Amino acid sequence: MEFAILGSLRVTEQGASYAPTAPKQRQLLALLIMRVNQVVSCDQCIDELWGGVPPNSALPTLHSYVLQLRRRLRHAPSASAPQDARRILETRGGGYSLVAGDEQLDLKSFLRLAREGRAALHHNDALASDKLSEALDLWHGPGLSDVPHGPLLRNHVLALEEERVTLQQQRIGADLRLGRHHQLLGELRGLSAEHVTQEGLHAQFVLALYRSGRRTQALAVLHGLRQVMRNDFGLDLSPRMHRLHQAVLACDPSISVLAQTDAVLVSEVGRTDLGPRTADAAAV
Repeated sequence: MEFAILGSLRVTEQGASYAPTAPKQRQLLALLIMRVNQVVSCDQCIDELWGGVPPNSALPTLHSYVLQLRRRLRHAPSASAPQDARRILETRGGGYSLVAGDEQLDLKSFLRLAREGRAALHHNDALASDKLSEALDLWHGPGLSDVPHGPLLRNHVLALEEERVTLQQQRIGADLRLGRHHQLLGELRGLSAEHVTQEGLHAQFVLALYRSGRRTQALAVLHGLRQVMRNDFGLDLSPRMHRLHQAVLACDPSISVLAQTDAVLVSEVGRTDLGPRTADAAAV
């Protein structure tokens, strides 16, 4: 049986789906998958499903949801008996635990490939790009896009999305160092539009444009980012982005394809840096 949360919620075995259709059962199962092999207390489950004002019937209703989930899992070939379903979804320590191996979860595969890709960044950009691309290819949409999010799931999904964006930047950084700037333009155009405050992605887009001979467009991206930051947040660009702007204006050799110095100008830029800005910094 395989459990997927990097997109829509999926529970499959031999091509058949065993995911529940009821929203709260899907929500509960998603939480258990996100905390796989850990005990999720009944109180945590109730908080996720009903927030701060649960109904008086919350606990028996939760027990009923677990029973219904086990009944669905029991239809799978690997869990054809009641005791098999109980081994997958255990009652333990005042709560419940979904028991599964790492190979059964797309989340675990994603995290493993992310670790391997990051380790390769120190010595082999081509390997790092391959591993990180493989990790990112496991996603088929926003995490748990078809599941209601209570307070616990919301935090988990937000953290996972941040990890995904960070990984994208690290993979793109490796590709930039490999001289793949032309191939990155379309992807970076979309990502910078989707993540309008992610300075790291914008810096990478600027570098890819500049290295592709599109200096005017690179300056336009910097100008557009500064307008967004000022109009929407009342902030200026970070000092690092100003240094990048000056380097593009001056056609600084340090940001050329041969310089391979994008680590200084890109990876140091925060993922979403909305900290203090210098209001009187040079205009883009």
